[in-house]
Amino acid sequence: MDQRTQDFIAAFQVFLDEVVANHREQAQPDGDRALAPVLQEHLGVDPREIAVVTEEVPAYRFVDLDGALAEIQQRDQHARLLGIGGGEQRNHHSLGELLDMAARFQHFPVGAVDYSSVATGPRSTREAVSFGLRLFSYAGDPVAVLQRAAAPRYGNTTGRMEILSPRPGAAAALIAEVHEMMVRHSVLRGQVLSLGGSDFDPGVGGITFHPRPELTPEDIVLPAGLLDRLHRHVAGVARHRDRLRAAGQHLKRGLLLYGPPGTGKTHTVRYLLGALPELTVVLLSGPSIQFVSDAARMARALQPALVVLEDCDLVAENRDYSPGSQPLLFEVLEALDGLSDDADVAFLLTTNRVDVLEPALAQRPGRVDLAVEVPLPDRAARRLLLARYARSLAFSPAVLDEVADRAEGMTASFIKELVRRAVLIAAEDERDAADADLTHAVDEMLDEAHTITRSLLGAADPD
Repeated sequence: MDQRTQDFIAAFQVFLDEVVANHREQAQPDGDRALAPVLQEHLGVDPREIAVVTEEVPAYRFVDLDGALAEIQQRDQHARLLGIGGGEQRNHHSLGELLDMAARFQHFPVGAVDYSSVATGPRSTREAVSFGLRLFSYAGDPVAVLQRAAAPRYGNTTGRMEILSPRPGAAAALIAEVHEMMVRHSVLRGQVLSLGGSDFDPGVGGITFHPRPELTPEDIVLPAGLLDRLHRHVAGVARHRDRLRAAGQHLKRGLLLYGPPGTGKTHTVRYLLGALPELTVVLLSGPSIQFVSDAARMARALQPALVVLEDCDLVAENRDYSPGSQPLLFEVLEALDGLSDDADVAFLLTTNRVDVLEPALAQRPGRVDLAVEVPLPDRAARRLLLARYARSLAFSPAVLDEVADRAEGMTASFIKELVRRAVLIAAEDERDAADADLTHAVDEMLDEAHTITRSLLGAADPD
């Protein structure tokens, strides 16, 4: 090999080395940097000499924490967001322990930031920092915040921020502003939510966002004036809160919808949710009623708000019928009583069994201000319901009148099933439903052999 070729190979090797070095530097500018020196450079002192201030937030509020810290960090044009390496082992240690081990054993170098996708609405998400170190200046002082999401499998059931600052009081001031921003800009505000449990902790494990129902007053079949009363009691108070406060009147209110199963209580609630988009709504039913205290705290922070407790008789049945302690009942009562009178929060309760409902819940002023019966539909309502459910079907007015007469004592859900069954009967013969099919369906459903079916659908026996 001649000298010229050797010189070319040497020059080309230098070129390749520079390309690789530059690539590594661009891909991981801090990849080989130890954690403690980076923090010392930012804070101006040895980070191990500063007390770590830790603040925890419920897992379902972590997305609000991420948003608040991101907004505060953006005020500093020189702010940085770093990750911490070390794999899963880092999840077992606090920030103070990470710093100590990094200095002593060269563990946990600066690395990549971890992100997770979290829901911010029924159809939206946010990429939140699940494990990352924010370095920025706050009120003129250097601050370092380790932000980490809940990690139940490592025993961490809450989100948290761990704060370092050389100035006493800086962490407390930052925490106060973060909480204020979490409330003011919460992604939960104005949403329809339900609370779920956790496999690792007895508290709330997560939140489900629900689309607001799109119903109109024409979709609701109730006695005249009833829907207006409900709307006024829920929305009117919120709309006139300033006048009411000036007059010394309370804003907290409780509503009770009662009536047989299948009469339209849940349907009415769904209409209210769609008609009141300015309210934050927390839905509790079945096992989730155990989170009523959390729901009350959430509603107070995000007011104007509505807390819906469906089938509240399941936890608030009269204690004369069920001797012994009922801690869940007490939680419901405490949640109703715990809100201040000027809290713009409404509790909407539904029940099928008002006769056995706990008197302490139903009769004490300040807990339930308005109790409204959702009755079995009368003849005019039954005729209207039939027309609604059969709007695209070719049933004659005469047969609708006849069926409305025969369906006395039946519920809205019974009538809905009646139309569905008529369509099914016709479908068995591969044809469109006709008058005879609706008559056949009502014959079947009113037959004594279907007593149990009628009971399950909430109908009364037509004597």
